[in-house]
Amino acid sequence: MCKALALLFCVTVCAPLLECQDQTAESAFSPDQLDNLLAPVALYPDPLLAQLLVAATYPDEIDQAARFLRASPDPAGIDAEPWDVSVKAVAHYPEVLSWMADSLDWAVAVGQAYAWQPEDVMAAIQRLRAEARAVGNLETGPQQEVADDDGAIEIWPADDDSIYVPVYDPDVVYFGSGGAPGTGLVTFGPARPIGVWLNRDFDWRHRKIFYHGWDHGPRWVLRAQSHIQLSPVYVDARFGQIATGRAVLGLKPNRAALDRYSGVHRDVTFSRAEAGGAAEGNRIIQRNMDTRDPRIGAFRGIEQSPPAAASQPPAGETHMPERVTQMPIPQFQPSHNEAFGENRGPFEPQAASQRGQASRSEMARPAPPPRAPEPRGTSDKSRR
Repeated sequence: MCKALALLFCVTVCAPLLECQDQTAESAFSPDQLDNLLAPVALYPDPLLAQLLVAATYPDEIDQAARFLRASPDPAGIDAEPWDVSVKAVAHYPEVLSWMADSLDWAVAVGQAYAWQPEDVMAAIQRLRAEARAVGNLETGPQQEVADDDGAIEIWPADDDSIYVPVYDPDVVYFGSGGAPGTGLVTFGPARPIGVWLNRDFDWRHRKIFYHGWDHGPRWVLRAQSHIQLSPVYVDARFGQIATGRAVLGLKPNRAALDRYSGVHRDVTFSRAEAGGAAEGNRIIQRNMDTRDPRIGAFRGIEQSPPAAASQPPAGETHMPERVTQMPIPQFQPSHNEAFGENRGPFEPQAASQRGQASRSEMARPAPPPRAPEPRGTSDKSRR
């Protein structure tokens, strides 16, 4: 009996835990990959970023919330929805929610990273913030307050009742502008309300997200308290335990789609082949085309060989940031098509246009007049 119970325990408890550990080891993101993933949002204010990371573990609810807001643009209607409190919080900032819904592969990857590697995620955010501040692109201003807490860089709303979402290019903001520091690389969207839904923040010392419940927290919480109307939808003891969505752990984002997030480390990809495993492929595409053709990678902007030494720019032009390399323009060579016995080179728009014009001219020619019908009873002998 005891052996049977032990076996049942291993099947129901131990096996899922071991499977989860295997998935974690297989799907763990490297520090450089985390930098690339988090670069688009690392400069967001802490209360919004804290909710975003947790919301990313509920990608299905992110999609539902985005659909809801497209049908009914009033964010107040989301409070009665059965979504996680983090998703409802992010939904009060429609531009952020829409971007996440349009980038679900990214959202799934970030959600998995936060669920499996929360401390690594926090460390990546701090690395990125330090780089942006070092080049003068992260500073206190009318929209945000940048604070230092024992070496950790915190970003808080500067207003008591408004929060601003920063807008920036991750390919440049962490490296400098090539000119004077802080020359407009970070702009801000419209003022958005600080509401009761911003009920979480970062504990950077312990590398975790915590629930403050509007009765304690950093300086921005104390400033905004008088403007907050408490609601049981967002203020409740049950939110003290930060829960993450379990469903995200079983999802498999398209890692090839994640390669577009390469603004910080250009030589890092998200392909599983990088970790020694076989890269996941699309069987339909592989059946209909030669996926080993090097021109495919060149067309997508993937470097096939080290770029040639860059020439010095003319006087008066600024250099590209040191860590930002310019992708070479792919050069296609004609290849022989065995199926049709012909050579096919690169697409030539001018020649194609001339061929199209000739075809249209041919189609525009008037049709020959119809022949008159012959009289009935006429035979070949009478026509002779």
